[in-house]
Amino acid sequence: MENRHSPSVSIIIPAYNEEATVAHVVNVAMELPYVTEVIVIDDGSYDKTAEEAKLVGADVISHTSNQGKGSAIKTGFKHSKGDIVAFIDADIYNLTSDKIEMIISPILEGKTDITKTKFMRESGRVTELTAKPLLRFFFPEVSFEQPLSGQFAGKRSVLEKIKFEKDYGVDVGIVLDADAHGMRIKEVDIGEIKHDMSPLESLNEMANEVTRTIVDRAMEYGRVTMMDSMGNYIRMTTLGLSLIILGLFTIFFVQGVPLELGAIISLAGILLTIYYVIKLIIKTTIMFRKRPKGNFFRSFIKMHFPVVISALVLLVMISTFLSAATYSDGKLSIEPTSKNLVIFPGSPDQTIYVRGPYTVDSALENQSTIIRMPQDALNTLELSYGDKLRIEDEYYTVNKVRNEEPNILRIPYDVRMFLDLQVGDVISDGKIKGVFEGIQVEHSFNINDSNISGSEYSIINSRNMNGTTMDVYIDHNRIGSISGSFKPNETYDIYLNGLIAKSIYINDDIKEEIAISFILEIILLN
Repeated sequence: MENRHSPSVSIIIPAYNEEATVAHVVNVAMELPYVTEVIVIDDGSYDKTAEEAKLVGADVISHTSNQGKGSAIKTGFKHSKGDIVAFIDADIYNLTSDKIEMIISPILEGKTDITKTKFMRESGRVTELTAKPLLRFFFPEVSFEQPLSGQFAGKRSVLEKIKFEKDYGVDVGIVLDADAHGMRIKEVDIGEIKHDMSPLESLNEMANEVTRTIVDRAMEYGRVTMMDSMGNYIRMTTLGLSLIILGLFTIFFVQGVPLELGAIISLAGILLTIYYVIKLIIKTTIMFRKRPKGNFFRSFIKMHFPVVISALVLLVMISTFLSAATYSDGKLSIEPTSKNLVIFPGSPDQTIYVRGPYTVDSALENQSTIIRMPQDALNTLELSYGDKLRIEDEYYTVNKVRNEEPNILRIPYDVRMFLDLQVGDVISDGKIKGVFEGIQVEHSFNINDSNISGSEYSIINSRNMNGTTMDVYIDHNRIGSISGSFKPNETYDIYLNGLIAKSIYINDDIKEEIAISFILEIILLN
């Protein structure tokens, strides 16, 4: 490794009655060339732990009584001088320099601030039965295979910000403090380790100390608050947002439910949401001020996830309503869309069929009287290719689009100006009728394979209306049917060869709120 200044490394070995293994651990630590000091903390041992460590060259600091693993680590850290400090247990029979190298090298290489180990071992009962369940409950964003691994290393500048517990809670305390301060933590696998199994009495003590540490950190970092008052605020805010969504769906989409009921549900949701959002903001602000910034926002989002998702659903729903709402003749009409798409039933072999959206473009060269329109838009407008649209006394023929332009509306300049469209405008399928509102359509057709052809004229209308089918007869022979919407109490004329052949009066039996003018013209070719 090429550095202008190679970081110094201190190895801290907390030991309590480990005369059988401490010398081996010290010797292995001294094999690494960048290790500048090895410090053994004799935590009140009554065996020869201190003597064995001194014989192999370790610096030994002795406690007069057994104060706990965390106190030994804290003493060692206080007396160490290295830029990087590693903590290694004194009871590992098969420790090798390679295993220590795995712990320290990620920090030397700048990949992380702190390393913790995972390894294969026979025990781990406190980890599985105590530490992991509590961490999942209070700190769901902290996920390590072995949070109580025992072997750690870290930059001195980082470790100085961490509170070292006095007992077996030191391991998990380092993990939680580091995560709260936003430090980088890397879990490294050092393979199998062998050490003495702890007796059940020691495991009970360890479990108590680990539990105390996790609960203390949960209270310090606001996690217990989140489980009671904060959790209640989150649940009630989510309930309020859900009621707003339910009320809106009831108003616009659920038949048989009174409009007033939907409005009451939405109003109750709005009041509930406002009240608990204010409480949530106040409580979150207090919690934010009391704890380190670090990874606060990551845990904040994780704990507030139900509120965030419900709010996003409501925003998407409201934006959809606003984009699809039209107000005409005193009535509000909402056609729900998604990304400007309207979904229609498709062919029998297709579960859904998507129409649009359509992008406006200019007409092709020398096609100033041709509107090129996709088949889907044609179906929505109820037109056929070859139909003519009358716009400002000019007729424009509807033609097919090119294969490589399936959703392009090619419209001549004059028509775009009339419709107030610009090149690049995107029109949803649900709004295309509104764009062409009021334009007259001429549809030509042949009658029953005869040499008689006809034309029908209609007006494009975006509003839903009931239609009427009219059969046309010549000399008592039915020659075709014409469909359209008719105004009641109006007269409609049928032309033959440009002359009125018949006038039809539509009586009150045809119930229509809104209708279009309709004129049928039959032109004899022979």
